[in-house]
Amino acid sequence: MHDILPVDMPVWNHLEDEYRMLVESYGYRQIRTPIVEKSALFARSIGEVTDIVEKEMYSFDDRNGDSLSLRPENTASVVRAGLQAGLLHDQQQRLWYYGPMFRHERPQKGRYRQFYQFGAETFGMSGADIEAELILLAARFWKRLGLQDIDLQINSLGSSECRQKFRKQLVEYFRDHHASLDEDSQRRLESNPLRILDSKNPDMQGLIEAAPALRDSLDAHSTDHFNELTDILDQTGVSYEINQRLVRGLDYYCHTVFEWVTESLGAQGTVCGGGRYDGLVEQLGGKANFAAGFSMGCERLVSMLIDQQLAPAPASCDVYLLMRGDNSVARAQQLAESIRDAMPGLILVVHAGAGSFKSQMRKADKSGARIAIILGEAELAAGTVAVKYLREQRDQVEIVQDEIVSRLASLLK
Repeated sequence: MHDILPVDMPVWNHLEDEYRMLVESYGYRQIRTPIVEKSALFARSIGEVTDIVEKEMYSFDDRNGDSLSLRPENTASVVRAGLQAGLLHDQQQRLWYYGPMFRHERPQKGRYRQFYQFGAETFGMSGADIEAELILLAARFWKRLGLQDIDLQINSLGSSECRQKFRKQLVEYFRDHHASLDEDSQRRLESNPLRILDSKNPDMQGLIEAAPALRDSLDAHSTDHFNELTDILDQTGVSYEINQRLVRGLDYYCHTVFEWVTESLGAQGTVCGGGRYDGLVEQLGGKANFAAGFSMGCERLVSMLIDQQLAPAPASCDVYLLMRGDNSVARAQQLAESIRDAMPGLILVVHAGAGSFKSQMRKADKSGARIAIILGEAELAAGTVAVKYLREQRDQVEIVQDEIVSRLASLLK
């Protein structure tokens, strides 16, 4: 887990602001859920035999003996909240979220045990058009940020019936090669064989490549659904690769799954992943409903913005107000508040903590301010302030205190 220090915040704020403006322009509304949920919620949604539930969740018993967990992802929480609030019955919803998630996994570049995610979740829409919208939204986000080297991979998992048929074929195939499976894959063979296709073990890639292909198990409806998606992507100019081994890491997906991947982050190259999960609402106790969404890893996007030199420069101070003499402190604060009332976007720092005039000027210069406003005993008696330019070779000027607010904008030009 890591701190986000003040020097890092400009790029984080930029990322958050761009995402909020984008999703709201598509008609998505924000939802916030608790970071602590009952552990059973994630076991029911993600799957009891996934790595997340088995190895990575931060779980504990509270004083009542109930098992609680820090949320490892937010889709299940959004569905739970939607059911409790009556948002999902006979309604279409476009929702978005942002916040911290928690997984006990091996840290690496852009991947931490507390990490932040953007997400979008949609409900009540059955067609491939909403899946295309989610993909197009992400594509527009990369464009707004200026990010390069992010590629789209898509696949179809088909209906639940297709998956069951494919599951049987996989189990038979991998049973015949049981000795070649690693320990994790042997454990998953009976419980979740599709996850074997997602193995990153290089010794198993040849075996996985030779496994039955899911496309051969798709029914006509699933094929038509996927073709509708690719037609939309083709017409809107979104490039993609069909990756037959893409299954995603969570059990609740069906039909379309997609990932936006990059090679600039090392082994863990996914920056955004999602798809359709029509069975999840019913799985968590609601009436059957259509659902699709995605999540993005914020740390990875921050790393990419920095690496590609797209991080915004930190905001610098505009004006530093310093004082000479104890009698000027109250008037300086009053003057500063008048300036802030008139110019709310201005970054104005008022010196605090006393100190000699020389030390105050050093701090004014270090702040990056363009000008310093000086209020001393002489200026206080004369009803003026001195304005000193810190970044330009210009003469210091005296201005009547009552005029500083009206003249400050021109002084900063």
